[in-house]
Amino acid sequence: MPLTAYDLTGRTAFVTGAASGIGRACAVLLARAGAGVHCADRDDRGLHETAALIEDEGGTARVHRLDVTDRTGLRKAVDSCERLDVMAAVAGIMHSSPVLETREEDLDRVWSVNFKGVLYACQEAARHMIARQVRGSIVTMASGAVDTGGPGLLCYGVAKAAVVQLTRTLATEIGPHGIRVNAVAPGWVRTPMTDRHGAAQAHTEAFMARMSPLGRVGEPEDVAHAVLHLASDASPFTTGQILRPNGGVAMPW
Repeated sequence: MPLTAYDLTGRTAFVTGAASGIGRACAVLLARAGAGVHCADRDDRGLHETAALIEDEGGTARVHRLDVTDRTGLRKAVDSCERLDVMAAVAGIMHSSPVLETREEDLDRVWSVNFKGVLYACQEAARHMIARQVRGSIVTMASGAVDTGGPGLLCYGVAKAAVVQLTRTLATEIGPHGIRVNAVAPGWVRTPMTDRHGAAQAHTEAFMARMSPLGRVGEPEDVAHAVLHLASDASPFTTGQILRPNGGVAMPW
């Protein structure tokens, strides 16, 4: 496979959750590969910071301040793309609570963002690509939590498991249009979102680093490279798959 397989020059990518963390890393890396990038997030300041990073390196970025649970807003943003080649549905939130303490509002919020937000992004991207006969790539964001149970992971794990099923199902349905659909399921990654958990985060990070044969936790760029691989021509015969950049950790609770 020639190195030019990773060249996205002339293509357009749309990244949700682009204001920070994995989403920002994906937006920046896709731009470095040559794509014009549409960055979407609720965080207006973070969005403009991501766009500035891209533009400072000579790339092209456009920002869309939106909530992925707002299907109408998401549709308008996707429709603003003259042509869409790559959708990276990264936006998500973290939540942890024991099963016996999980409230309905917790489940509803996590499900709304982590599953429905991904579903809407996939639907709008697929609709756009099919209408324009674009043989594109859709990449969803799952999690290592889909492979095993863990304390406090009910809401988060269920939503991410649903993303895996969405990915596999959609791949079978729109594959005949030449559109590939794959998921990335990262292990523990150091991001602003995980950093907000303070001492609990530090304990978990140390534990996960010890469990990895590589002796460290992930960085957003580690996941972004997996997304670029699936988004590019380097994976032309890959669809319905789950790529796991997790440092070799099998999540042994």
